[in-house]
Amino acid sequence: MTFEEWVASLPVELTGDPLWRMEVYRLAVLAGDLAWSDVSALVRDRRVVSLADQPYRSIGSIGANIAEGYSHRSGKDQARFYEHALGSAREARSWYYQGSHVLPEVVVTHRLELLTRIIRLLLTIIPAERGYKLAEEAEPYSPDLASLFDDPPMP
Repeated sequence: MTFEEWVASLPVELTGDPLWRMEVYRLAVLAGDLAWSDVSALVRDRRVVSLADQPYRSIGSIGANIAEGYSHRSGKDQARFYEHALGSAREARSWYYQGSHVLPEVVVTHRLELLTRIIRLLLTIIPAERGYKLAEEAEPYSPDLASLFDDPPMP
């Protein structure tokens, strides 16, 4: 299914709302839809069945907080909910990484890229609403962490 076909399959109550004009909201709704199949795959593996609910809850929180923030008049109120959405997006990204041992690599890569795009959009929106800059998104690799992958010395 293409993105256009997916949008066409959505109810007009969702796509007809002015909120739909926000790219970050559209991406959050897409992430929520995609999470259904990912959660289904996680539930089938008994090793990670307890993990399965976590990505779905955090992804659902992204769109819900964006929608709630959009409904507020004050920029500070909006920013507060967008900050909650940002936290949920970062949490979801972490949960997808935790599930990367069960989910196919192509799925994990796609979801991590989608969530990173949502995070970057929120990092642009929040300061505009709040009136101050937030911490930048860190580089995905930190050389000081490399030592954690070394084998520990044998006693």
